Amino acid sequence: MNPRGLQARARAFGLAWLAYFTALQWSVVRFKVPIVVILTVSAVALAAWQWRRTRVVLTPEAMLLMLGGSALATLVVPLFSYLEGPGLVASRAILIVGPLVVAALLWPGREVLARAAFGVAIAAYLAVGVLAIRTDPAPDIDVWVTLQQASDALARGVNFYEVTWVGSPGVDDAFTYLPWTAVLLAPGRWLLGDVRWALILWTLVAAVGVWALATRRGASAGDAAAPRAMPGPRWQGAALVALLLFAPGTLTQVDQAWTEPLLLAGLVLWLVLVDRDHAWWAVLPLALACASKQHLALLLPVLLLWRPFGVRRTLATGALTGLLIAPWFLAGPQDFLHDTVTLLVSFHAILFANTLYLLALNVFGVTLPFWITGLVVLGTLVLVMVVVHRRQPDIGELVRWLALLLLVANLVNKQAFYNQFWLAGALVVVSLAVPPTGRPVRTEPPVPAGVVRPLT
Repeated sequence: MNPRGLQARARAFGLAWLAYFTALQWSVVRFKVPIVVILTVSAVALAAWQWRRTRVVLTPEAMLLMLGGSALATLVVPLFSYLEGPGLVASRAILIVGPLVVAALLWPGREVLARAAFGVAIAAYLAVGVLAIRTDPAPDIDVWVTLQQASDALARGVNFYEVTWVGSPGVDDAFTYLPWTAVLLAPGRWLLGDVRWALILWTLVAAVGVWALATRRGASAGDAAAPRAMPGPRWQGAALVALLLFAPGTLTQVDQAWTEPLLLAGLVLWLVLVDRDHAWWAVLPLALACASKQHLALLLPVLLLWRPFGVRRTLATGALTGLLIAPWFLAGPQDFLHDTVTLLVSFHAILFANTLYLLALNVFGVTLPFWITGLVVLGTLVLVMVVVHRRQPDIGELVRWLALLLLVANLVNKQAFYNQFWLAGALVVVSLAVPPTGRPVRTEPPVPAGVVRPLT
């Protein structure tokens, strides 16, 4: 492949990443038609990238564009936060200086300083998290209230699907997540008084997983089409981790206790284990993620048809997810279904969700019937399943198909916000850590010569 072509595509990816996450920062808490347009164009661009299977490698120029642009977005784009005074100033300063320091360490592709850049990104994110929790110890959002009090109920042995929350500014009679969101975040509350400490930990788990993926294989390792001067695997790992941790809107994500970093950690751990030929062990983190939030169930039909994971492991994931959820369902089926299904389906549209559903409502005064959302999501799911079944893509491409599926589901929903869109964008970044030029994933152990494997 022409090196100039790789550079141009890397710059295009960098611009798309920057526009997407900058629009997300701007989206909290406001509805704007340009935001919906940017998110929709991003989905179309991702679909085109996937359909054409265009080769994209992160380059120093793209890295500099993205991290420098992130710092600029933090400086000039409206940022929603409950932080005030010195805490807010310090947090924003870190999110401006941090990406610039990482970019300086990595420019113009220095592998020798990659570990230092990785450490700076981790330290800066941790500092922002500490400042957010200390400066805003009780954010005025129902998500945080729900998670805090669900953790307390869990400690008392009470079914949190039966609890009415005290002091919630929004939903006060439902735990709208699947139960393992509470279980996996409760230690933050029990040990340090706030579930956000656990969310920070899970975010760092995801970051370390991305580093492990990139440094194991490398974005240019063994790729004859890539320029010889392309940075090495540690450089790629540090740059990708920085893009995750310094994405515009990071401070809001931490402050609001949004739970998508927990889901990303589960998916990254799944990815690490599949990549290392431990696909059966990968069932565990995937099941934990699926038992934490409902919409990850969309991913399982796709994985069912992807041979490196396959039918048996996907069915095992579904079964384990069911077992993980069962205690809460059996304790109160009616409460469980009300909180996790009925309420969400019947919940009113929130006017500052930047989706096509809200575009129709806010701009044209049209309330789209729910079946249209279902039809679009189902159609996208079927299309992705067909393509994955026929192509059997490498891991990176597969992850981008999953990201596209989640992104389309968000776009036609009536309740999709920064955090849901963040997860789709984060998966695209993660996908670059497992390029198509690495060692292929085996679907089964090798078969000795002359031995016929039975059909399964």
